Amino acid sequence: MNQQRPSLVSHIDPYVYQTLQGITGAMVVVQTTQGTVSGKLKTVMPDHIVVESGESPFFIRTQQIVWVIPKG
Repeated sequence: MNQQRPSLVSHIDPYVYQTLQGITGAMVVVQTTQGTVSGKLKTVMPDHIVVESGESPFFIRTQQIVWVIPKG
């Protein structure tokens, strides 16, 4: 019997990941394919980021990010 195992395929942009790691803790505006989120960049992972806005965490898939603006 030939059993196939599911596999996860994820595209990681190492330059975006590294750049976002460098601004962790900063206030940011993130444009996604679904809209804009503003807040503090709390966590950066290879496949997603967490932006805290209004005391609520927003988990944003890296593949859905269009652009990010760090705020001073």
